[in-house]
Amino acid sequence: MKFSVSEYLLTMGLTGKIDRREKVLPKEVLQLIGLLNHNAANLNQIAKKRNGIEPLTAFDRAELLIQSRDLKQLSESIKNYLK
Repeated sequence: MKFSVSEYLLTMGLTGKIDRREKVLPKEVLQLIGLLNHNAANLNQIAKKRNGIEPLTAFDRAELLIQSRDLKQLSESIKNYLK
């Protein structure tokens, strides 16, 4: 939680303490976020190539299929985690 200077001083003056509990995400959530970021970066690189003058190679098309499969698995993992 972030306080402005005036909020901090007011809270300290009234209560003498500040609640500094910080939210920590579970390890599984952090791993899912990492996977999403990795997939997003890969898809962005392919999109840049596709939007430019370079055609997609067979490798790019295969990578898109892999990314699609990975995102579907990730979606299932999220659903299972939230159950």
